[in-house]
Amino acid sequence: MSKKQIRIYINAPITIAFACICILALALDYLTGGRSTVLIFSTYGSSFLDPLAYIRLVCHIFGHANINHLVSNMLYILLLGPILEEKYHDRLLTVIIATALVTGMVHNLLQPNVMLLGASGVVFAFILLASITGKEHGIPITLILVAILWLGQEIYSGVTSSDNISQITHIIGGISGTALGMFFKKK
Repeated sequence: MSKKQIRIYINAPITIAFACICILALALDYLTGGRSTVLIFSTYGSSFLDPLAYIRLVCHIFGHANINHLVSNMLYILLLGPILEEKYHDRLLTVIIATALVTGMVHNLLQPNVMLLGASGVVFAFILLASITGKEHGIPITLILVAILWLGQEIYSGVTSSDNISQITHIIGGISGTALGMFFKKK
């Protein structure tokens, strides 16, 4: 009787790399007493003469406030990322970077005195990108339903709660994922 070997393989390199960078950023946060997060892995209003301001516009998606924040975002990233990476390949990296830049710039414009960190914008870009993914042309009903439910929840949360969650980042992330998904669909 022959034994079958279990083979572990990398099914989504961009997604796995993203998750690993986020884990390393949180480890650095703990090792530096939060200094690395303030310096690199968050974004906030600062002088554009500071070269790190540009790096923070992208790198804020890797920083997380704590392990719970990281795990909640990584569950979605690791669930949706491989599906999207199979469909969009290297274009998924474009989605991640574009979402980071847009959410960072909008946040810095609207809330320059508040620090933004975390992959929530990317998560919502992935959610709406996944709901738009399909073979047919046009707008899928799943996108409409997800957008209505998700947007309603974000607006409700923004109005009724005073937590440290940036609903505008979620909304901008979702818009980024939808816009890029529609663009990719046309191509």
